[in-house]
Amino acid sequence: MDNGEPRPPRSMTASSSYGQLTNQGASTNIAWHHASVDREARASQRGHRSAILWFTGLSGAGKSTLANAVNQALFERGLSTYVLDGDNIRHGLCKDLGFSDADREENIRRIGEVSKLFLDAGTIVLTAFVSPFRADRDKARALVADGDFIEIFC
Repeated sequence: MDNGEPRPPRSMTASSSYGQLTNQGASTNIAWHHASVDREARASQRGHRSAILWFTGLSGAGKSTLANAVNQALFERGLSTYVLDGDNIRHGLCKDLGFSDADREENIRRIGEVSKLFLDAGTIVLTAFVSPFRADRDKARALVADGDFIEIFC
């Protein structure tokens, strides 16, 4: 029963299906939940592995056009694909960000994390972002295993 007084913090323990409790940034006492279906099982079911195809280049260079053309060709071959387009992402997930260097860095950090989730889901994710800073692209690449991140300059 809630009497309006603050409750003492509960101690948390992770179940066997969860990883070790950790602190990540501002999030405390969190544990990675291991999915019942992993990336390898999805690849086996779909008949193809997942990957990140990272299209980058200057504004107007054709990143979105090329990413969508590749997406269409892969889809027609029966592969599971999805395009993450810079402008589309800024309508939702990154609508709180502008175009300062710090905001661009955060934009790419978020896209790297989302791309990693798509990779785990067994999808070939095609990203189309200006991503002007090599260091930011390198951070996104470092989130995944060698060979999972393919950078394409337009």
